[in-house]
Amino acid sequence: MRILGIVVLGAALAGCAIQRAQVAQDARAQMVGLSKEQVLTCMGAPANKAAEGNTEVWGYASGNGMTVASASYDRYGGTAVSSSRFCNINIVMASGQVTAVNYTGPTGGLLTAGEQCAYAVDACVRPR
Repeated sequence: MRILGIVVLGAALAGCAIQRAQVAQDARAQMVGLSKEQVLTCMGAPANKAAEGNTEVWGYASGNGMTVASASYDRYGGTAVSSSRFCNINIVMASGQVTAVNYTGPTGGLLTAGEQCAYAVDACVRPR
């Protein structure tokens, strides 16, 4: 019974990560065309800004500080590996409107790419 509970909990947590990955994917399409004011309203002030000519890039950091760890042991010893997941978000604007949303960093797992980005863009996305 205990193992079944652990499996159910793991499936529920994976479902949340998949949902966050979908939010991040939706943001890439839904945010195109937003004004600077709308981005400030839904994401807040950027951590950094860059401008060149008519193009501006606003940078945001996102994530929940999740660290994934795994370990393996055999008769000769063991190894452990850990990695942190996070997302750097670049909002590209031209003439005061969003033209692209780009994500960089280790943003999620195999089935949950971008899930760490959802924390910052969630308020900008219309629910499905």
